[in-house]
Amino acid sequence: MQERGAVAAHGAPSPTSESHQPGADNEAPRVSILIPARDEAATIAHTVRAALASMGVAIEVLVGDDHSTDATAAIVRDIAATDPRLRLVAIPPLAEGWTGKNHACAVLAGAARGAHLLFIDADVTLAPAAAAALAAYAVRTESALVSAVPRQRMGTLGEWLTVPMIGFLLVGYLPVPMMRASLRASLGAACGQLVLVDRAVYAATGGHGAIRGFLHDGVLLARTLRGAGHRTDLVAGHALATCRMYRTWRECWAGFSKNAHEGMATPRALPVWTGLLFTAHILPGLLLVLFGFGFVAPGAAALALVAFLLSLGTRAAITRAMREPLVTIPLHPVAVAVALAIQWNVLLRRKAAGAAVWKGRSYPLNGA
Repeated sequence: MQERGAVAAHGAPSPTSESHQPGADNEAPRVSILIPARDEAATIAHTVRAALASMGVAIEVLVGDDHSTDATAAIVRDIAATDPRLRLVAIPPLAEGWTGKNHACAVLAGAARGAHLLFIDADVTLAPAAAAALAAYAVRTESALVSAVPRQRMGTLGEWLTVPMIGFLLVGYLPVPMMRASLRASLGAACGQLVLVDRAVYAATGGHGAIRGFLHDGVLLARTLRGAGHRTDLVAGHALATCRMYRTWRECWAGFSKNAHEGMATPRALPVWTGLLFTAHILPGLLLVLFGFGFVAPGAAALALVAFLLSLGTRAAITRAMREPLVTIPLHPVAVAVALAIQWNVLLRRKAAGAAVWKGRSYPLNGA
């Protein structure tokens, strides 16, 4: 068993070996687990019970009911009746200039009592040691924010062709050593599914209020803290949590399109990303296909084969590290093509759309 707070492979904080201490439920919480929820009746009970099963650190769990029209609030109330560490927080009407998740997170943070705020999405299942491990890692590394990428659970072709790109882009293209050696805001990155923040720093920097009008909360929160001179970190999270983001192709397309508005889909960034990703991960496979039809010389085909194997090798290494389905490895070139198609669709339709729609709400696009 690794020492508490040690860093496991790929930079992940190892699960603590401490068990939950008797009487910890009555202690002042060191970690407040905050769950914004809007129409999450299908998953909220599982998410809340997993959070309440946290060990090794005193916790509280706050669920923000953001005007759900289903049984979300009733489910949480029933569980809260059996565990005083759980509270249901009614989110006020959405204030002008705010996006829904940022608003709910800000309200939850204001009601929290913990020294650390652990924001998780309503479809994230925490491992028992996750809260303690993240808090210990943050203290040991003096990081004001620590985020992790949960192990993504997938069961459909649409998920296999979209969800793995989260880890691939973060792990494959984020210079982690540079990020840890520098406080440059541009190197800040986080996964909004699982973010732990120092409560005092969160309050001092404005927290979600500083990014109130944006949709891509994970990355922008990390960059806000870095801009104020605070260290942030991103670690592997396959041992800390799991997440099932979407279940249908339509959900996948809509969800990744929503994030694209503040991601790659800008006139300056997308051509660069397209050239990089197309050349490295799509073109080699196309050249090999053309070689099979006699349109490419053997020398060029040999170089394409090397590039193709390097691309799939990188995808395989990241897939194994993040414990994702192995079936996604041979699908990698198609997944890259789908990711670029989503980004270009968003960019080309940006002015016509004028707004991003998510969870029944419409948000004006920044710069549209």
